Amino acid sequence: MTEIHPLRELSLEDLRRRTSVKWREHPTDVLPLWVAEMDVRLAEPVARSVTEAIDEGDTGYPHGDGYAEAYAGFAIERWRWHGVDPSRTLLVADVMTGIVEAVGLVSEPGDPVVVNPPVYPPFFGYVEHAARTIVEAPLGADGRLDLESLEAAFVRAGAGGRSVTYLLCNPHNPTATVHTLDELSSVAALAKTHRVRVVVDEIHAPLVAGDYVPYLSVPGTDDAFSIASASKAWNLAGMKAALLVAGEESAADLARLPEVVSHGPSHFGVISHTAAFRHGGPWLDALQVDLEANRELLTSLLSSLLPDIVWGRGTGTYLAWLDCRSLGLGDDPAASFLERGRVAVNSGLPFGAGGAGHVRLNYATTPEILTEAIERIAHSLR
Repeated sequence: MTEIHPLRELSLEDLRRRTSVKWREHPTDVLPLWVAEMDVRLAEPVARSVTEAIDEGDTGYPHGDGYAEAYAGFAIERWRWHGVDPSRTLLVADVMTGIVEAVGLVSEPGDPVVVNPPVYPPFFGYVEHAARTIVEAPLGADGRLDLESLEAAFVRAGAGGRSVTYLLCNPHNPTATVHTLDELSSVAALAKTHRVRVVVDEIHAPLVAGDYVPYLSVPGTDDAFSIASASKAWNLAGMKAALLVAGEESAADLARLPEVVSHGPSHFGVISHTAAFRHGGPWLDALQVDLEANRELLTSLLSSLLPDIVWGRGTGTYLAWLDCRSLGLGDDPAASFLERGRVAVNSGLPFGAGGAGHVRLNYATTPEILTEAIERIAHSLR
């Protein structure tokens, strides 16, 4: 059987033909290591599922529990978690749509939503667009959850008697931290004590190669919601679909959502994500091997060429959160990397408190592109 290496199949010339935002936002002399798109071909079972649908003219509206059943099977196989009940799930257009719908079920306009900056920037925009207020509980200096800060935020947010929601990112974006069972158990206990409803973004979870703890598998989380998707792990951002999963005590809340909410995902999105969860395991295993190799490569490149950059080496995503404050480039080193090095990475500033002086780098690319990008940045600083 031929060995699969998803991150070694495409050349820069191949990738330049893509029309997605990653490859068209910047001029062609820029190496794009920013937005969360991977430089891979589709996994064969996923590609086959979509092409077969096209061949059959199966281009209508999604139907049924296939996505939920596929995700439930994946959770059992990968995480030994039997807690996904398709009757307590709902198809949604994407993860952020699911988050907004869940927040809307457990809170009212003006109510506080606690987040852990630095965190995925759309958390701020979507929460504010939903007419809720942000309360920050920053991560600790080690990039992990600061439980004292979190409890203080719960108390502060609930002081006026409003309902409090906690928007948890697991694994965390941008630090790629994978929360432990002990950490998540502590979160669940704090949420129960302070009557906080938890909504969890678990879009990156399938990328975790080692032990992963789904939040709803933790005792005391029955009143929480999780949002899952195959989007990140199988590079399906252009085929929108996600799954809103309710804990047992949240089932009644989920039932209050109108059926039209499930009209958002595309039929191709549901088809491709279902195929990924059902049949994409071998491809995902190969991807995880390539990502670990790229983590080793990035570690080596930074050590030899950019030793002043600090990286916590989180393994929960394909995103590296780099502390560049020692480089003397100010609050937004990404601007310098782009202008002087012709490498596009994400600025840390939109990620909130703790983002100044940091960048987020997407290393889900070929070893050749990753190497050239780090060499360009290093050369630009001489």
